[in-house]
Amino acid sequence: MHAPEAPSRLRAQQFALTRHLRDPQGQPAPAGIEERRLAIYRDLLFNNVDSLLAGNFPVIRRLLGESAWKGLVREFFRDHRCQTPLFPELPREFLRFLEARESSHSLLLEKPFLLELAHYEWVELALQIAQAQAPSYDPQGDLLDDAPVLSALAWPLAYLWPVHRIGPEYQPTVPPAEPTLLLLRRESDGDVRFSLLSPLAYRLLQRLGESSGLSGQDQLQALAQEAGSDDVASFLEQGRQLLEQLRATGVILGSAPASS
Repeated sequence: MHAPEAPSRLRAQQFALTRHLRDPQGQPAPAGIEERRLAIYRDLLFNNVDSLLAGNFPVIRRLLGESAWKGLVREFFRDHRCQTPLFPELPREFLRFLEARESSHSLLLEKPFLLELAHYEWVELALQIAQAQAPSYDPQGDLLDDAPVLSALAWPLAYLWPVHRIGPEYQPTVPPAEPTLLLLRRESDGDVRFSLLSPLAYRLLQRLGESSGLSGQDQLQALAQEAGSDDVASFLEQGRQLLEQLRATGVILGSAPASS
């Protein structure tokens, strides 16, 4: 007994329809569907994706201009296969699309800062929707004797390009000598804020994330050794003040017993 053909025909029609909706210029429309209805679906789907991405990458959109921006979104819509059906994850998928084309896409070759700028614009949304549970800590604990506890909603970021300054009026062609070090943090009111970091602050935060069980004293002594400091006592005092400043802004939550 043969299985009915209707499910297989329906599946073939669905694939033909989705291929056409993703690539109207390259894939023919399936037979039997009114062009007026197809046009509604084409515009609705593409415009929804375009609108969502434009809201998350406003600097890139202004920088590229409307025509080049829509062309890039059309390529993404046509060629990229998303790993998730969740709309809040669509900007991350767009970033994956750009990452996969870093060495070949004409826009990324012409504007080599574009990938880092896309990450900079995406990461704000990533932190807004991040779920984090604070570990056990003492908010008034000793940040030198104990291990400083870094907030999971404070992210140190390092970029080759000055992404916080790039826009239509400023598009550098070569990166500066020094990297751009930023702190991204989500405040108690839900707002996400960026701030510049000194190299010492960035490295300290990086170490706190990598070696969370070390005491503040051990972290600072290791930093002093990394920096080749001749005045370890002054370095440690500067580091202690930095730890307290980071606690006052909520980047460091407090401390927990250090690992032996």
